[in-house]
Amino acid sequence: MSDTSVKQQTTAAYHGQAVASFAIALAATAIGIFQLDADTWVRAFLGIAVLYLVTSAFTLAKVVRDRQEAGQIVSRVDQARLEKLLAEHDPFEKL
Repeated sequence: MSDTSVKQQTTAAYHGQAVASFAIALAATAIGIFQLDADTWVRAFLGIAVLYLVTSAFTLAKVVRDRQEAGQIVSRVDQARLEKLLAEHDPFEKL
């Protein structure tokens, strides 16, 4: 059985860009809500809605990632079983 590790698919720069983009978008939205010419309860409602949207997006991203990782594990188990069968198979064995 091969002992291969799962390769990281993103670079540190890509991760940093994603974090910076998220922070800028959240800050811009917060500033926009704060500067909005509306009652306090309207701004509070919009702030709670943004926080709910952010937590929902994180949850969705985690679920998608978990499903992808589970698929990779199943694929690796199937690959290991196939390799074992091929290693044990003797094509010259008489049936």
